[in-house]
Amino acid sequence: MLQELTNIEVTDVPVPDVQVMSLLESTNALGFPMEATEAGSATLGLSEMGTNMARNMIKEAKPTRFYDLVQLMGLSHGTDVWTGNAQELIRNGTCDINSVIGCRDSIMTTLIHWGLPNKDSFDIMEKVRKGKGLAPEKEALMREHNVPDWYIGSCKKIKYMFPKAHAAAYTLSTLRVAWFKVYHPEEYYCAFFTIRGDEFNAENMCKGEEHLANHRRELGEKMHQDDNPKTKSEYYLSEIVEEMYHRGIVFLPIDLEKSHATNFVKEDKGKIRPPLDALGGISSSMAEAITEARDEAPFSTREDLMNRAHIGKSAMEILNQNGLLTGLPETSQIDLFSLL
Repeated sequence: MLQELTNIEVTDVPVPDVQVMSLLESTNALGFPMEATEAGSATLGLSEMGTNMARNMIKEAKPTRFYDLVQLMGLSHGTDVWTGNAQELIRNGTCDINSVIGCRDSIMTTLIHWGLPNKDSFDIMEKVRKGKGLAPEKEALMREHNVPDWYIGSCKKIKYMFPKAHAAAYTLSTLRVAWFKVYHPEEYYCAFFTIRGDEFNAENMCKGEEHLANHRRELGEKMHQDDNPKTKSEYYLSEIVEEMYHRGIVFLPIDLEKSHATNFVKEDKGKIRPPLDALGGISSSMAEAITEARDEAPFSTREDLMNRAHIGKSAMEILNQNGLLTGLPETSQIDLFSLL
């Protein structure tokens, strides 16, 4: 799937990269204006940055640097750290993404910077990160060292805090994936769709941008009516496919002879071939059975396909409805009457 990228070591991917960091503000690096997408974001499909919550956090916190994203990862994985806490402080202009409490380690280092003893700073961090608040004597110590009221108040609200090492690792991983999204888009989308294959349905995803946009809006309406995780997953996947179309990348038809069983494959610049299991009703095991039989010898008839791939009539009907059996005769038996 990533044939052209076999010589690239993930650890060699530059972090941060100017074009990648620009995704936090615009879709220009993806080759289309922000107004062209209803998603209003360029971070679709990036772990920890593609959900609605993460996108809204990016819009409010306005991260621009690597450390800002580490803070963002900490805020999004903590409990009572962002909503009703850091979010309000940023909205009110009290502080910015750089100065809010984002990760547990920052509490200790910040308090040491403000002059508190090392041991007291560590103890305060340990209590706060576990949601145990501030002991009266620790709060008094903080006030003696002129720790701002907003900082003390923020500590009291926190129920759980993410470690900075984990937040940094998540940030590195996300920015490396984003590099492939910017510079190797076909390979990125192939990998993404293959991993999310269980949620991908060619009947809705592969019929062009207009059809997909209408389907995504229908899913959006359903999301407001219920909280079905499947609907939400399909909606996010639809957004990413729509983004792919905006970038001038299209799906080639699913083909009985050319499609992989389970992997999306780049066949040319701007062209991706979906796998057989992208068809609704064709499971991965069915698709693998078809490709294994195909590799042994070309299918001579539909009957030959059924027998060698061990698939039933319902699967054959799905293949036929999607045009994969065109030109393939029913059987090798000769109709004597046709010869008269």
